[in-house]
Amino acid sequence: MRSLLSTVAVGLGAGLVASFAMNQFQALAAPALGQSGGNDDPATVKAADSVSHIVEGRPVTQKHRQLAGSAVHYGVGAALGAGYVAAAERWPETATGFGLPFGAMTMLLLDDLLVPAAGWGAWPEAEAKGNLYTLASHLVFAATVEGIRRGADALLTRD
Repeated sequence: MRSLLSTVAVGLGAGLVASFAMNQFQALAAPALGQSGGNDDPATVKAADSVSHIVEGRPVTQKHRQLAGSAVHYGVGAALGAGYVAAAERWPETATGFGLPFGAMTMLLLDDLLVPAAGWGAWPEAEAKGNLYTLASHLVFAATVEGIRRGADALLTRD
């Protein structure tokens, strides 16, 4: 069993790498599935605006919107990675299905519930291409986190 510090470090790193992998997947898959994104700010930018309103009393400036959205995306990804790796360390059954159930749950809880409830995006519609794109994006994220977790386990438990 890893120390708490190494578990969190593996999880944070896995979440960051998985967030990057998710971005790369989306860049490739979006055109094929007709997901242009539209003219509206992404949910990550809207979340950054909410934090900025609390901290500074105003939205993120136009100059920093893309950076703020990326910070939210990678910050949430790192936190999810740390939480998942810690859970899988404590309860190994968490990793059943190579983390794919975790990916589906993050889609349901974050994209389908939290984002619309916070006003950062629309409630999901019964639209196959959009739902497939969102689910596949989160499965890529989760499988990447689990792959890194397993790789770290193999490296850190060598004799």
